[in-house]
Amino acid sequence: MATDTRKLVRFMRRDLPGDVTLERSLTHLKGIGPSMARAIRMKSGLPKETRIGDLEQNKIELLIKLIENVSKQNFPPWLLNRRKDYTTGITTHLFEADLDFAQREDVQRMKRMRSYKGIRHMYGLKVRGQRTRSTGRTGGILGVVRKGTVAPAPKPAGTAGKPAAGKPAAPKKAEGAKK
Repeated sequence: MATDTRKLVRFMRRDLPGDVTLERSLTHLKGIGPSMARAIRMKSGLPKETRIGDLEQNKIELLIKLIENVSKQNFPPWLLNRRKDYTTGITTHLFEADLDFAQREDVQRMKRMRSYKGIRHMYGLKVRGQRTRSTGRTGGILGVVRKGTVAPAPKPAGTAGKPAAGKPAAPKKAEGAKK
């Protein structure tokens, strides 16, 4: 292994931090969480303290091949992120742009078939049964205005100093008068 640690490592079209452990840096890839990163590290046979910036180029290429063929390795199906794909029926693991594309297609399919989840997606509402009365509100915020501190409406230009046209003000009643 090299004695100097690279700060950034180009890995699967991404720049990963080289000064953190291998597991931690793999979680920067979309589609790899902590559990999958640990499984990949264990499958590769590297020690837990290994930093990705210390690895030689041939070890990095072996890691890339392992990650690209995760579905063909003996990982348990519960660890993979695409179980029994709707179109193919195959359990696979997707990364980066493929994962984004598959999720977008799933939502579009639900919208086309007008399922309950699809309709909730169409209207931008919560999908998984959360409450919507008080949370998840979007739009502008009006705020609260106190009753006595309402600012007067601005007058149109050119009306300053002129008496108001319309009904004259009602005379004030005496305070002690009875009805």
